[in-house]
Amino acid sequence: MTTDSRMHAPATERNREAILTVLRQVLPESAAAPVLEIGSGSGEHVVHFARHLPMLQWQPSEATPDLLASIRAWIDHEGVSNVAPPVVLDVNASPWPIAQACAVLAINVIHYSPWESTAALLDGAAGLLPEGGVLYLYGPYMRNGEHTAPSNQAFDGWLKARNPAFGVRDLETVASQAKARGFVLDRVVEMPANNLSVVFRRRSNAG
Repeated sequence: MTTDSRMHAPATERNREAILTVLRQVLPESAAAPVLEIGSGSGEHVVHFARHLPMLQWQPSEATPDLLASIRAWIDHEGVSNVAPPVVLDVNASPWPIAQACAVLAINVIHYSPWESTAALLDGAAGLLPEGGVLYLYGPYMRNGEHTAPSNQAFDGWLKARNPAFGVRDLETVASQAKARGFVLDRVVEMPANNLSVVFRRRSNAG
């Protein structure tokens, strides 16, 4: 429990090191454009990654303006100078408030939003990223229409009870939609608690 505006998401401490390991493998060593995080939530992920990958600039964002205070408070608390002030970004609203990025991260986002938001996220990322730019999606997935673990099936039911438009997405369907927008699937990494790190790269216009 913090005494300022910082919020705390317990899942962040459980998964941030595993995610960081993958990010070290797929993000560039340096870039002129920032890494954009979609749905930064409390802000704990972005400050952790920024502290350990200081050669990159980081841009947090949230669709919920109420969370911006927590993100700003975490940036101030950690003293990370390579994180820009958070911006309000709703993937369904065009245009997005930044013009370019070297990578786009969405951690535990697409199952907590309607399927239309996944399509909008893919559209927006395709417009921001250069050739070879990374789109990183983390969370639980189905494979070929089947849940990969009973816990994921139970979680899918919990999500749909909360909002019928939410739900664990099928990886092959997401990959197909990404391919249609100019992405190639780079790798799928198994993560703790039956989650996956799914990494896409933007192909060239001629590719």
